[in-house]
Amino acid sequence: MSDVNQGIKTDRMKDSQKSHTEPLKVPFDDAWRFIIKVGTAAHRYGSTATRLESFLVGLSKRMGYRGVFRSTPSDIVFALREGPESPQRVEVIATPAPGVDLDKLARVGDLLNELEAGTLPLADASTSLDAIDLVPPPWGRLASMLGYALVGLGLAPILGGGWSDTLYATLFSMLVYGLVLLSGRLGAAATEWLPLSSAFVVGVLATVVKLWVPELNLVLVILSAVAIILPGYTISLGAGELMAQHVVSGMANLMSGLICLVKQIAGGWLGIVAASIVVSGAAAEPATPVDPFWVQLLFPLLLVGLCLAFQTSRRDLPWAVLVSGIAYLGVMAGSSILDANLGNLVGTITAVVIANLWARKTGRPTSIVLIPAIVMLVSGSIGFRGLASMAGGELLVGAQQFLQMFVVALTIVAGILVGYTIIRPESGL
Repeated sequence: MSDVNQGIKTDRMKDSQKSHTEPLKVPFDDAWRFIIKVGTAAHRYGSTATRLESFLVGLSKRMGYRGVFRSTPSDIVFALREGPESPQRVEVIATPAPGVDLDKLARVGDLLNELEAGTLPLADASTSLDAIDLVPPPWGRLASMLGYALVGLGLAPILGGGWSDTLYATLFSMLVYGLVLLSGRLGAAATEWLPLSSAFVVGVLATVVKLWVPELNLVLVILSAVAIILPGYTISLGAGELMAQHVVSGMANLMSGLICLVKQIAGGWLGIVAASIVVSGAAAEPATPVDPFWVQLLFPLLLVGLCLAFQTSRRDLPWAVLVSGIAYLGVMAGSSILDANLGNLVGTITAVVIANLWARKTGRPTSIVLIPAIVMLVSGSIGFRGLASMAGGELLVGAQQFLQMFVVALTIVAGILVGYTIIRPESGL
């Protein structure tokens, strides 16, 4: 009986291996429509250009065709042909600016795994892909607002803020979430100017509060409140794509991140200036930083807040928090050995290796646990403080901090490349 069971198990393994090596035998038009649908959906939910292009090439090959793809933040070029001598069909699809919805990205990954395993027909996969866009977020508005608040609560002490800075950063973070919802209802123009408008509102309110709380650190409070929409990840992504010779997408992401950063600085500075015309607070020494014991206790809340804001599913949230926490320990270890740049490198390598191991074990997209970890490094915060210093007249200090942002971004990119060398990523989203 054991021999029979072993034979059945062996046959199933062979069938499973066969299903992953044989083409799916999909008609060209059906494959074309499905590949476009997958590409636009994954782009919308936060898949990077490099991973998206690689995955679409593999998906085309599994369907028996040859594909070439180019993804940028504003469009995707799809090109597909049946063979070397066949005519190539090419189409450029304009796409909205990519967001980050890790729950829906995970659902797309699970669906494609079922398709490749042969357990889901293409027609049903196409229908299910449409249904994913209609799935409500795993975390409602209250939980999402809590996520923004936890980011402000956890980040302000890390940046050296006192308890008063931490309190108001938390409150203003919830206000920023309200502005995010409002801009979404007002349309694309409001969303485009959200970095400026949110920083402006926080700058005005923080300046007014400084009348009663003179020790309030305006730059730190504004930075912590708008941290969730800081473009640090976009800037790091752009630098990485440039190094991977994705020039168009890399330049687009890099410029988009820098423009967003300038808008935030301009908004915060204008808010402070506008409020200062009406009210004038007395200068005071900054508040005493929060005790390191409390910083360590509040830090996990920052990680949970990032996952809530990025709509990480309940199933994946513990893993995303764990990977980000281990990456942070890597940052601390590297910083203690040499400096912060080595810390960022070690932390990034650690996050990438663990994320790839997790993806291999679960068959889910690496981005689910990797994006929160990379965002945690908040390279954009350095640029924010740099431009803020320059706006305040400290040109030399500001320029040094602003340039340090690119050093951090390149360090993160180097960490990603080293991590991918240690553990090769799966060819997924």
